[in-house]
Amino acid sequence: MASADAPADTTSAGALVATRENGTEIARFDVPEATGWCVLWHHSVKGFEVSDCYENRGGRMVLVQSRLPDFAAGLDHIPGRGRQVSDGNGGYFILDIDEPVPGNAYVLRPGAGPVDHRLQVGDRVVSLSAVAPRERVRITLTRNED
Repeated sequence: MASADAPADTTSAGALVATRENGTEIARFDVPEATGWCVLWHHSVKGFEVSDCYENRGGRMVLVQSRLPDFAAGLDHIPGRGRQVSDGNGGYFILDIDEPVPGNAYVLRPGAGPVDHRLQVGDRVVSLSAVAPRERVRITLTRNED
């Protein structure tokens, strides 16, 4: 156990930040080591909710799992990339993907209207589609500079 006078180890303390192409911040969440978050959206044809979930693992953004309620257009499991299991409701999870995201960031173009791309950390949800529909949004895991 560290003493009260010792500085906290913040090597894996991070923030999940979503920014517009011009650098304007849309959302910011604290995501300490082992904290997870999801990108949620509604399938553009079928309308059901899809999720890709990530975790801060030692300061790295790692894709952990996906939930896909159907084998609709654009949704499928790639053999060798995680393992597919039933969700018990006609859909499936892809678990144990454990794939680091290159550069701890990626670009998403949030869908407008009912697609509603959202970031969720715990109970907090921010709709990227509401503030930046069809814009290039960069989602980045950064190191907190406390």
